[in-house]
Amino acid sequence: MNQFIQYLKDTQGELRHVAWPTQSQTILYTIMVALISIGVSLYLGLFDFLFTTGLTRIVEALPAHQKPALEISTSSAPVAPNLSTSTIPVN
Repeated sequence: MNQFIQYLKDTQGELRHVAWPTQSQTILYTIMVALISIGVSLYLGLFDFLFTTGLTRIVEALPAHQKPALEISTSSAPVAPNLSTSTIPVN
């Protein structure tokens, strides 16, 4: 328990040596951080947009996938009768 109390006293002593920023410095630094964050996000967003647009144009410029020469059409295949509905009258 004595070690914990000594730790708290040492911590309090160290906090007295800290050079705390003034209110105006804190406001200024907060505004600077916000502006730099917005600037970096715009910078990265611009490059993301450019790369995405460029890649999309490259992919669209590639030749389309060609259909195989021999294709089986399912439209001329016979259709199985629907057995779920009965056309036979029930007495």
